[in-house]
Amino acid sequence: MNGIDFEVSVPQLRCFIAVVSAGSVAEAGRRLGMSAASISKAITRLEEGAGVRLLHRSTHAMSLTHEGEALLAPARDAVHAAQAFEDAVAHAADSGDAGVVRLTAAVGLVRHVVVPLLGELARLHPDIRLDVRATNEIVDLADGGIDLALRSGSLAGVPGHLHQSWFSCPWVICAAPSYLARRPAPRAVAQLDGHELIGFRNQRTGRVEPWPHRTPTGIRGHYDVKPRFAFDDGDAVWGAMLAGAGIACAPLYLAAAALRNGSAVELLSDWRDADVSVAMLRRDRRLTPGRLTTVMTFLSAQAPKLDDLL
Repeated sequence: MNGIDFEVSVPQLRCFIAVVSAGSVAEAGRRLGMSAASISKAITRLEEGAGVRLLHRSTHAMSLTHEGEALLAPARDAVHAAQAFEDAVAHAADSGDAGVVRLTAAVGLVRHVVVPLLGELARLHPDIRLDVRATNEIVDLADGGIDLALRSGSLAGVPGHLHQSWFSCPWVICAAPSYLARRPAPRAVAQLDGHELIGFRNQRTGRVEPWPHRTPTGIRGHYDVKPRFAFDDGDAVWGAMLAGAGIACAPLYLAAAALRNGSAVELLSDWRDADVSVAMLRRDRRLTPGRLTTVMTFLSAQAPKLDDLL
């Protein structure tokens, strides 16, 4: 049989085992709820595919050939393995609302948005576990075995996925009280020139991101930052600002807590613009586990309060 390529089906193997166990095609058919003709046809196809005769057949008797004796145990093992797989599938379907959901998001989004929601998620859905991968890199969901990604900005570079909006919030320009104690607050974007600025360097492009804004008269624009300090991590940008190193621009979800407790002060609030749109991204596949749907539904329910952080 070396070098022979053939497909064998589990039903054919079940027919073969049943005939050996029952001692006749007719009895095997009764046990399996099949006709004798169907049983015979299944075994014939199995023999033709394997290229060996499995049974000696006569009018009054049936017995295993030498090859049939050698292949009976592997046939039983294969049928048992197939049954174990069917049982596992049934269990997975029954427990689809429980288990692990693998989620990825940018570091700042994980720390300032996802983590504060976990207490409520744990209370409402005790059978769901989250495996969170905090990274600023765009992760291939299939290669990483990731169920759900939370991403902001353009999703044009991630085809083959399904996405739905989660929440949006504006960019805000901020400084620490300690910085403003030694430098006057700018009253217009042009007055940022000459200030100590903290920029965010995009890891993919290598560029320091400009700061979006809208003038009080409604004209949109981007301020090209000439930073004193530049980081490729949003949390580091924010930490440097809180330490009084200079002025920074960040999504409101990252700034909201500091603005509420007074450790940061929003500047140029009349110039706010360019909402950060955060989306939930998942693979485009036909069967979605119930636990993933549950997590996405939970996150969607939190959107109103995330849209109105301050």
